[in-house]
Amino acid sequence: MSATGSTGGGRLRWGVADSLVIARRDLMKFVRIPALFVFSIVQPLMFVLLFRYVFGGAIAGLPAGLDYVNFLLPGIFVQTAIFGSTQTGIGLAEDLSSGIVDRFRSLPMARSAVLVGRTTTDLVRNLVVVLLMIAIGYVVGFSFGNGFVSALVAIGLTVMIGFSFSWISATIGLAIKDTESVQAATFTWVFPLTFVSTALVPIGGMPAVLEAVARNNPVTIWANTVRVLTAGDQALAALPTETLAGLILKSTAWIVAILMVFVPLAVRQYRNLS
Repeated sequence: MSATGSTGGGRLRWGVADSLVIARRDLMKFVRIPALFVFSIVQPLMFVLLFRYVFGGAIAGLPAGLDYVNFLLPGIFVQTAIFGSTQTGIGLAEDLSSGIVDRFRSLPMARSAVLVGRTTTDLVRNLVVVLLMIAIGYVVGFSFGNGFVSALVAIGLTVMIGFSFSWISATIGLAIKDTESVQAATFTWVFPLTFVSTALVPIGGMPAVLEAVARNNPVTIWANTVRVLTAGDQALAALPTETLAGLILKSTAWIVAILMVFVPLAVRQYRNLS
């Protein structure tokens, strides 16, 4: 092996090892402070119960043969992953305020470790929360109707959506730095992004302007993709111009595009911290 290859491989192993240490440190917070994890599932649980039992009977325009709970839960999975990603920016802002990031930057560790470790932590937490949402969904009548492999793809896609949004959240957290301001700034755009989509309701009843926005919203593409993966032909029949392969391709393209833009931005923000 060449010296360059050896050095490159050593740096990669060093970066991975440091990132795992940071991820372990962040994950231990949920063990030591269980309320952090409990409250991360309260909000999606409230959405499931409210829309399933309070608003569900008033929702019209559903795909033929698809009941509301099987329409709703895939959108809740996507929404939960996106909402969960906001914790990346909030957590980084808290670490900046406490001075721990300055300590990390003074240590002989990979500069990427803080960001990769934090986003990995939130990926793991999102996976656990989504699995809990699936369990709760089964209690209220949801079921996977398109096979085991499609269910795994749906879960994997959902987690990667959250992972890509974690890098947006990290960029915001590193730019603003103040915890409360980061939280306010994040939810200011996350709420309309998720609600003006097919995550929770069909777009047929929306005003024309909102319908146009919703049709081109990546959350709509993701929600439709997860819905087709979980419900199969019943959900796909409502999308006559789409195919499952095309939806997966569009969903993946959006995730890759977000990562390509916001990973470099977050890294640059971190390097420029004073």
